[in-house]
Amino acid sequence: MNFNKHLLLEGQHAFLGASKYHWVNYDEDKLVQAYSSHRAKQRGTELHDLAENLIKLGVKLPRSTKTLNMYVNDAIGFNMETEQVLFYSFNCYGTVDSIKFHKNTLRIHDLKTGVTKTSFMQLKVYTALFCLEYDVNPNDIEISLRIYQNDEIYEEVPEPEEILYIMSKIINSDKIIESLKIGG
Repeated sequence: MNFNKHLLLEGQHAFLGASKYHWVNYDEDKLVQAYSSHRAKQRGTELHDLAENLIKLGVKLPRSTKTLNMYVNDAIGFNMETEQVLFYSFNCYGTVDSIKFHKNTLRIHDLKTGVTKTSFMQLKVYTALFCLEYDVNPNDIEISLRIYQNDEIYEEVPEPEEILYIMSKIINSDKIIESLKIGG
């Protein structure tokens, strides 16, 4: 049989796809809720892409208390890098929304487009990854973490001990995973 070619769809997944078959059991309300969540994730991705492009081009948005405007303008104002991968190992790495390390100050900003309250733990893990990758002791630097969400800016200055703990957790967890890979 000669199967139809769907070149534009290769590597893609439909919302009502076979690999995510749980939708078969959804009632109409659950289907609407799941699709709304799916669209919100897509919108978040698109907003992150927009923010990254605006920052790279140096295009500030009008001064406002809107989440996107504050995030973009601050990242440009602090001359931050966007979508930077921080790497410890193939078991542990992540992509930070925006980052700057200058004059012994590490600044990490995160754009959140959802409404669910977030945690600074993700940014603390980024901080630990930065310290591990660039051999920086968190006791020797200033750290400023910001989350931009729901037209608010949330800021935290983590204790170096907390970052050191996460660093050791990364190192030990990576060793365990590597030993599992070797052991089969």
